[in-house]
Formats: sequence, C-alpha cells, structure tokens
Amino acid sequence: VQLVESGGGSVQPGGSLRLSCVASGTVSLPYVMGWHRQAPGKQRELVASIRSGSNSANYAESVRGRFTISEDSAKRAVYLQMNNLNAEDTAVYYCKDYGTNSWGRGTQVTVSS
Repeated sequence: VQLVESGGGSVQPGGSLRLSCVASGTVSLPYVMGWHRQAPGKQRELVASIRSGSNSANYAESVRGRFTISEDSAKRAVYLQMNNLNAEDTAVYYCKDYGTNSWGRGTQVTVSS
C-alpha cells in the first residue's frame, strides 16, 4: 500500500488548510486511517483517526474542535480539515493506514506570521 499526501503549505495563524491522503494498492474495507504529525525535536503524535464507513473519529485533545477528519471509502482516501491553525500546529503531517501499518512520506504544514 502506498499513501500519498497533499495539501500542506504555509499559512498565517488563524488560517486553514485541508490535507488529503490517497491510498493505492490493496486496501480492504473497512479500513482505519489517520493523521500523525511530528514537529522538530518532538516525537510523532496522533492527530486524528477514522474508520471507513463510520462517523466515529478519534482526535488528539490539542486539535479537537479545530480539526475534522473525514474519509471517502470509494477513493480509499482520508482528509484532514484544519481550521484556526496556530504555531504549535507546525509539523510534518503523515498519513497512516493502520491495517497495513503503512505510512506516507509526509507533508509540511507551517503556521507563521
């Protein structure tokens, strides 16, 4: 399984970004996919995860209420809508498929004035 992320970039505090991750290869349904992030000098941490075909999602406390994870089973895709971004959200964001323990290469998100 290959995961390809897109949508990262630079934004000012209070801005928004939407990350996308599309899986290729054999991804069986249902799948559980999520987003992790790693800031410089810090450990990689879970941001959010979701099970396909459900409305059940899991969020880190630091992003709850600001970020929304969603999925499209037909496209084998997962998305992360990030609103009200702040400097602490600056990190490389990685997509993960939990079923195959596959990771994407990451996309940089930088929040700076």
